[in-house]
Amino acid sequence: MAERDHPYDPYIPAAGSAGPGPKTDPNHRTAALQAQIDDTVGVMRDNITKVSQRGEHLDSLQDKTDNLAHSAQGFRLGANRVRKQMWWKDMKMRMCLVVGIIILLVVIIVPVVILTK
Repeated sequence: MAERDHPYDPYIPAAGSAGPGPKTDPNHRTAALQAQIDDTVGVMRDNITKVSQRGEHLDSLQDKTDNLAHSAQGFRLGANRVRKQMWWKDMKMRMCLVVGIIILLVVIIVPVVILTK
């Protein structure tokens, strides 16, 4: 009950462990703290490495995105050029058909008109 009267403080040794032992030895505490610090430093180094790798991946992704945008613009320009070429080709074909029909009508109508006079 005497332990419950006072709040827990890790820096004050408990009443039952007043003697110098491995748990209260300052060197042991220092070694334990150093181990925790080393673990924390290791985790921080891993995190920094991961952030650095992530930055490299983001740079690579940015480069790929820029290349894709450039390729898409080239594709768009090429598609417009092909569309215009096909439109002109279609228009030429239609004009040839119209001229052919007019010539055919002239060939049929002119002799009929001349014969009927």
